[in-house]
Amino acid sequence: MIIDPSADDRLDRAFMALGDPVRRRIIARLSRGPATVNELAEPFQITKQAVSKHIQVLEQAGLVTRTRDAQRRPVHLDAAQLEALTAWIDRYRLIHEQQFRTLDSLLATDRGTNAAPSVADSTADTDGIDDTFDADASAGTSRKETGQ
Repeated sequence: MIIDPSADDRLDRAFMALGDPVRRRIIARLSRGPATVNELAEPFQITKQAVSKHIQVLEQAGLVTRTRDAQRRPVHLDAAQLEALTAWIDRYRLIHEQQFRTLDSLLATDRGTNAAPSVADSTADTDGIDDTFDADASAGTSRKETGQ
């Protein structure tokens, strides 16, 4: 697998940009359509200059773009870049889901072959040592079998 350092840089910038709650809210708002800086600043108790700086961070991460429409400069969400982030996350999510399915299958098989000892079996033990969860028991031997 060839690793593209610039792709890693883009991922780093995008996740760093999304690490801020204000920027995440801006992205959420832009998911409904383009907006100007003034429109994006309305719900926040911060200055328009601060919102503009947040937009610059999102632009540098490739998550948004600005266009010029006469006097307006609407900000647009770059859905393709968000899709690339989602694809990166999904790749690892799918790997881990497969590992969990394999573990579930192994545990289900193990439960079927290694049934837990019944209460009657543990009460029949008269030496006073509970060897149900002994460290040696995990290796397949109990204290009685090892002579302890």
